[in-house]
Amino acid sequence: MEETPEIKTPPTKVSAKRSGAKAVSWRIIGTFDTLVLSWLVITYIGPLFGHEGNHSEALRAATYIAVTEVITKLVLYFLHERGWARIRWGVSAADSKHKESGWRSTSKTATWRIIASLDTTVLAWIFTGNLGTAVSIGGLEIITKLILYFVHERAWSRIQYGTGKEPESHDT
Repeated sequence: MEETPEIKTPPTKVSAKRSGAKAVSWRIIGTFDTLVLSWLVITYIGPLFGHEGNHSEALRAATYIAVTEVITKLVLYFLHERGWARIRWGVSAADSKHKESGWRSTSKTATWRIIASLDTTVLAWIFTGNLGTAVSIGGLEIITKLILYFVHERAWSRIQYGTGKEPESHDT
């Protein structure tokens, strides 16, 4: 019995507009998480590392970290998305719809978390002046943001905005 050859659908193209929309939606979620987490860590864990301050100083430092992150993370996230847009692993097109595998989302989550947590740790160190507090913020956000980012990636894997078929190449 002869097997029918599998017809492979070419991967879809991911636009820069999609990457931008994902960057903005993630930044809203990420900034809120950073603000709350930073305030909690500075207020309740910071004193364990000798970082003394009151609630308003903790809120001010947390706000500086979160607001500065809006700029640094938008740029870093956009670059991360564009880099992954060039990698075709884990991408398919089913019924002319862009589809990303769970393993791709997992890999993107891990690479983004490394970049983003290093950024947060450096910003926290700059704005608190305390390395222990900064590492605590960066370390704890790994947990919260891994979960939030994975959910964000899976939600975006269902959204078709900014995806389309690759332009056909014409060899001459």
